[in-house]
Amino acid sequence: MIKTSTESQVTIRRAVFEEARQIGELALRSKAYWGYDAEFMAACRPLLMLPPEYIAGHPVFVIEAQGEIVGFYSLAGVETEVELDHLFIDPSAIGRGYGKRLFRHAVATAAQLGFRQMVIESDPHAEPFYQTMGAVRFGERLSSVGTDRRLPLLRLNLEADQG
Repeated sequence: MIKTSTESQVTIRRAVFEEARQIGELALRSKAYWGYDAEFMAACRPLLMLPPEYIAGHPVFVIEAQGEIVGFYSLAGVETEVELDHLFIDPSAIGRGYGKRLFRHAVATAAQLGFRQMVIESDPHAEPFYQTMGAVRFGERLSSVGTDRRLPLLRLNLEADQG
């Protein structure tokens, strides 16, 4: 059983499929925080609206503050490598440490599930956050949204001490 954490009215828990729409809308608000235009956001919508089946079939965790969902992450893995498929914080909650808490939880969850490496396809605006958390850039990938948009690829060794 993967433990959740509670600290000063902040809880990290497994998402339930009934929260799919709420989580997707949060992801859209979080993505829009970076000033992307309406056309780009419309193209992102199908990628960020998680179907209930996805939540039922993947490790998806939410972080709640005072009972309200303020962020979430999801993992998708193959063999020894896991991808941080999503990590989003509601714009109203950015800068309060929730992203760090969620990321640390994602790393611990992935390690408990037996993964040795985490790969992160980052939004360019989020790359410095992941680097601060110990991830190292190893390349980039062409985005499925936009024409020439390239996304940083980062890797984190889960076997190292994440203290």
